[in-house]
Amino acid sequence: MSGRWRDERGSASIEALMLVPVVALIVMVVVFGGRVAIARQSVTVAAADAARAASLARTASQATSAARSTATATLTNQGLTCRRIGISVDTGGFAVPVGRPATVTVRVSCDLSVADLSIPGVPGSIQLEATAGNPLDTYRERR
Repeated sequence: MSGRWRDERGSASIEALMLVPVVALIVMVVVFGGRVAIARQSVTVAAADAARAASLARTASQATSAARSTATATLTNQGLTCRRIGISVDTGGFAVPVGRPATVTVRVSCDLSVADLSIPGVPGSIQLEATAGNPLDTYRERR
């Protein structure tokens, strides 16, 4: 009977060693998912804030400037570090005559670096995009 117990000695340690990489990979996938979800929310908030700031401007050029600075500030305040930030502003609504509904639309993109997670099969960066629109005041002068 004592020979049988000797053969199984240390098997729990080996089983635990086999589980460590699997558990580590699961933890990294959860961290990756959380980081992407938070970053996606930050980009969405940046687009909404930028569209709001652009809709309050008096001219198309002021709207573009306000949208760019607001989106950049929002991403910075959210603590999001992007490898590259893209901000495009559609100010076509400023050409619509007063008295007719018009909108301004902002698209924000962010290349989020996830290379530090080292998850097999996941690229080094992920591009996140969000678009938001805001109406212009129908009866306010536009230039």
